[in-house]
Amino acid sequence: MKSNQIFKLLMLALLALAGCEKANIDVDTTAVDGSAIGEVSGVWAKGSTQVIKGDIIIPEGKSLTIEEGVTVLMDTLAKPEIIVKGNLYALGTAENPIKFTVNEFYKTPQKKFGKLWGGILAGPTCEELVLDHAIIEYGGSTTSDASTSVKMGLYKAVAGENLPALWFANAKGKLVVQNSIFRNLQEDCTYIEGGKIIFANNVFYTTGVTGGEAMNFKSGCLADIAYNLVYSTNTNALKLSNTGDKTPQTYIIAYNNTMVNTGWRRPTAKGGSVWMESTVRADLYNNLFANTRFGVKRDPKKPEDARSAYSNNWYYGYDQATVNQFQPGGDIIGGKNDVIGTAAGANDPKFVNYPVNTAVSNADFNTPWDFHLQGNSPALGKGITNFIRHHAAGIVMKNGITYISPAPATFVGAYGTKI
Repeated sequence: MKSNQIFKLLMLALLALAGCEKANIDVDTTAVDGSAIGEVSGVWAKGSTQVIKGDIIIPEGKSLTIEEGVTVLMDTLAKPEIIVKGNLYALGTAENPIKFTVNEFYKTPQKKFGKLWGGILAGPTCEELVLDHAIIEYGGSTTSDASTSVKMGLYKAVAGENLPALWFANAKGKLVVQNSIFRNLQEDCTYIEGGKIIFANNVFYTTGVTGGEAMNFKSGCLADIAYNLVYSTNTNALKLSNTGDKTPQTYIIAYNNTMVNTGWRRPTAKGGSVWMESTVRADLYNNLFANTRFGVKRDPKKPEDARSAYSNNWYYGYDQATVNQFQPGGDIIGGKNDVIGTAAGANDPKFVNYPVNTAVSNADFNTPWDFHLQGNSPALGKGITNFIRHHAAGIVMKNGITYISPAPATFVGAYGTKI
């Protein structure tokens, strides 16, 4: 009798635990702090810490809103993936950004290229995704047969692939990434397969061990790319491609971006700054290339759309070898009113605080560096503003927020003079 009572009590305890676990998976997470595994939706409250103990999934038709100041802490043993089948809104602020990160203990020089968790993987049913004032770091782990993304047929759906920090794959969807930082990642920062897109005011650095782009676009994209700083990506700052069978044809308008030291750590044909291929259409204006490998380069076997336009871009090389390899001709594309000198040191943009003789192979980023232009910079006033961008009227989200791609500036690069 007594043993039977004990058994019943144990069963009740187990049922209670199971109920708690299911609540943690399926019910909206609104506690100040919490942990998550499995399905999530609702709101992660301002300033909370959410410990991700395994792969999480935002179900189709549901949304997760992450409020300002939330820390999303990834378990480095589980190496979680964030699967977005519904919608994700990460809405940080300048004072209180959202962090997708790992415990400080793991942030060592040996782990500077991450691989400690997966990535944010938004499949074809994700209608809207926003990353605003977010920090995405130490991700990009390698898939296995046990990975949720592989089992669900997401991304490249095979074992052995290095995950991007962000994958988006809905040509009818809406994607906004602004005021955010991508750093300490194994390979691609972003891999985008369609959508109405804004990438603005972001920073990319310390990314890519043996490959990887900052922004990698395939077919189905209509994107405005502006005011981004890309430092020393292993491969390109921008890989622009119409590869795939999605509609519409990818059309990228990239303006007022600053690229520094990009492409040198991948000494192949594709290692560079902006790579164009497979009938992609791209308009490139007011971009600043400083000590980059190449400038704008095409795939000669699969070139870009002939309607692509290039104008008022600025090139600087500290040494002659750098200057020589971004001269237009053959696969290297030059544009109207581009400033491309032929001598080492010509057209110094005069950054406020960056040693332009920094080794081009350097992948370490010093946060005190300042890529604003000095008041006597020759790059001031050399940009144009008389072109049309895709999303000047804005991208309207279901949560009522409208995101407008920023207007172009008359200076070249991502930053003018400091106010």
